Amino acid sequence: MSDLLKGTNLYLIGMMGTGKTTVGEIIAKKLGYRFVDTDALVEQATQQTIPDIFAKEGEAAFRQIETQVLSQVAPYTRLVVATGGGIVTQPQNWSYLHHGIVVWLDVPLALLQTRLKGDSQRPLLQKDNWIDQLQSLSQQRQPLYAQADVRVAITAQQSPKTVASAALVAVHQLILENPVPTTPPAIKIHGIEPPNAADQN
Repeated sequence: MSDLLKGTNLYLIGMMGTGKTTVGEIIAKKLGYRFVDTDALVEQATQQTIPDIFAKEGEAAFRQIETQVLSQVAPYTRLVVATGGGIVTQPQNWSYLHHGIVVWLDVPLALLQTRLKGDSQRPLLQKDNWIDQLQSLSQQRQPLYAQADVRVAITAQQSPKTVASAALVAVHQLILENPVPTTPPAIKIHGIEPPNAADQN
């Protein structure tokens, strides 16, 4: 599978609570890739938590930082990248996402509600009517997520390992139908450095 990918990055997109980080780590291990999470890189770059950034600077500022992080990650190769749920809302971000293969983890709304109930780390859901907010965000973003190269429909019965395997099967099928061209060697850039592969052991 890694040979077929030829170093191409995989970008996981989807709503908050879909398991992008957990599934991404599993996929990276299977492929021998490095794993990065854009939210974690934003926090590393700003030395603030995501909720603090939203509270102090607002969503627009967060989105700007998120785009900067994505732009610094895109030139790398052999990465599995878990993205924030709203990364698809910024048109500029698609220019970076299309450097690789975009995988949509699609979780039913009812399952997301179960997973996110009582979660205090999601700034956009810190409202009394958080279920309505979650539904509204999902409706707004569905057409954007649908632009992904691969869609993986997830049920409550599936474990993260099962989801990861399903994603790899879907990516494999995509590559067979659309072979990946040879990518240039990874370049060294200044700024935010993805973790070393050794850090994932």
